[in-house]
Formats: sequence, C-alpha cells, structure tokens
Amino acid sequence: MPAPSFEYILPVIRGIQSGREYYVSMCPVRLIPKLFAVEDEEIPPEMRAQRTLNSSRVAEIGKYILNNPKNYTFSAITASIDADITFEPIGSEAEARKMGRLRVPMDAKFTINDGNHRRAAFELALKENPELGYETVAVVFFLDIGLKRSQQIFSDLNRYAVPADPSLNILYDQRDQNAELVREVIKQVKVLRTLTDTEHSTLPARSGKLFTLTSIYNATLALLANDLDTELRRQIELAASYWNAVSSYLPDWELVLQRKINAGEVRRDYIHTHPTALVALGDAGSVLMSLFPDNWEKHLAGLAQIDWSRSNPDWEGRILSKGGVSHSRASVRWMSAYIKARLGMPVTLAE
Repeated sequence: MPAPSFEYILPVIRGIQSGREYYVSMCPVRLIPKLFAVEDEEIPPEMRAQRTLNSSRVAEIGKYILNNPKNYTFSAITASIDADITFEPIGSEAEARKMGRLRVPMDAKFTINDGNHRRAAFELALKENPELGYETVAVVFFLDIGLKRSQQIFSDLNRYAVPADPSLNILYDQRDQNAELVREVIKQVKVLRTLTDTEHSTLPARSGKLFTLTSIYNATLALLANDLDTELRRQIELAASYWNAVSSYLPDWELVLQRKINAGEVRRDYIHTHPTALVALGDAGSVLMSLFPDNWEKHLAGLAQIDWSRSNPDWEGRILSKGGVSHSRASVRWMSAYIKARLGMPVTLAE
C-alpha cells in the first residue's frame, strides 16, 4: 500500500517567462521559515545558490518589520522548487486557466534565489510578534532545474540591482523625523530650496545646483547636535535661521541664486559647497549657538573673511589631497576647528 502523500496546496497564478512556466503565490508569513530552510554556510560558495546571511542586515530588517507592523512593505521573494509539482487550474477558459492550485510535496526542496535576508528577518520578527504570521508575502516560484540554473537566477536578479540614491531616500522617507526636518528647513531657506539637488548625492558636472540633499541633511544634523531634545518646530526654526544667515555671508551662493555666475564654476573653484565644508559649517554652528545663544548671528561675519577658493594654501594637506576635497572625519574636524577659530570661538589643543 503506497504511503499517503502530504502536500502543500498553494493558490497561484501561472505565467510564462523565457519559455518556462513559473507561479506567483501569496504565502502566509508563518510558512516562510518552514518552506525555506537556511543553507549551510559551511558549504563552499560554488556549491550554494545564495550568499551567506549578514546578521546585522537581518536584525535591521527585522527591526523595520517590528517597528512598522501597520505599514511595512516588501517585494516578492523569488524561489525555486525541486519536486514533481501539479498545477490544477480553476477552469478551462481564458483567465481561469492561469489561476489555480499548486500541489507541492512536503518533501520538496525550496531554494531562495532572492530574498534570503527577508526570510530570516521574518523568522526573527515572528518570535516577537506571532500575529505577523497571518499576513502574506508574494513568492515567485520557478521550477528548479539544477544548481547552475539557480545560481544563474541569483546572478541575473542581482546583476542590475541599483540601490536608491541616499538623497532620494531622504526625500521620500516619511518615517524619519530627521528627513522631515531637513526637507522643511530647505523649504524655508531660499538658497537651499533653489540650489539643492534632491535626487542625486553626486552632482553632474553641468548641474545648475550647488548642494545635494544628502550633504544638507548631514550638515543640518551636525548643526542640531546639541538640540536633539528640542521640539521639532524649534529645531526647524533654528536650522533655517542659521542657513539663511550663513548664505548672507557667502556671496557666491547668492550670485548663483541670482544667475550672475555659473554653479559649476563655483563648485570647481571654491570649497564652501562641498559636503566636508557644509558639515564643518554645521558643526561650528552647533558650538556657536551653544556659546552665544542670544547673538550667534553677529559672530558669523567672520565667514566673509575666509578665503574659500581651492587655491587657498591653508587647505593643502588638510582637506585637499591630490586636487580633491577629502571626505574623512579628520578633514571635517580640521575644517570645523578652522571655521571656529575664524569666528572667534575657542579651539581645543587637539583641534
């Protein structure tokens, strides 16, 4: 007497890609860790179909799920099935032939081609919030035709993957209060509102902008380092006041705003639009506001006396290296100390 066959029965939609059948299913989250076993990381890379898990990335994704149980978003997991499966359409006409049930033996081998970290993060999150198990995640199933094919699927899926630009992430992120703060500050500072590229973290040579959203974000957080517990509205007010005041002492910014000089030439010939200088301006501003909370604006006049041109010998070997401006923390610290000294603020021995 044959042994009874135990199966997973998955509701799916059948499709064709590169001449092969594949299936899309809505899979309960609680089944994800059960369906997809973790590959043994001791197996050599050439014998695996996936990269090894990055535990810190898994923890980060798991935290994202737990912190946003009502509005997290995930793309589909892509997997291969190594088993004799059966597709049962719900009908014989038109679209009904594409929808149905996929019968998969419980001893089938499932291999994740894309989504290994999401799978591990779900497993982690389920331990703290079992209610997540009743939700679903889309899974795209391909028929497994060997390790080489699975490795090729992984390579193809990741070949053209490009992370979103950091500036675009800041622009679109509605959860990060700091991103909201910086977006509002930019709206209230005309030179930033007009001359900040909110989509790119590296400006094209012919760009008419002076700043990137990423650099203004980092500079503003440096500026507000001593005001993190202040009400959001007050932080926005402080930062907007500071950047408006700074722009009034940097005439090149205003001249670009008025279209009297070219933005590309200013970026090429001066350093005050570079991320290193902007973060240093933010850091120096933070100290300035702490030392002179009632009249910090008048101390900014010293900015107009600084030679911001790249030809200034003060920069060489400190923030300039091989003709380029250094992004290192040491360069930012040095630049911040330089600005503080020019604004009449005390500088530590280390600085």
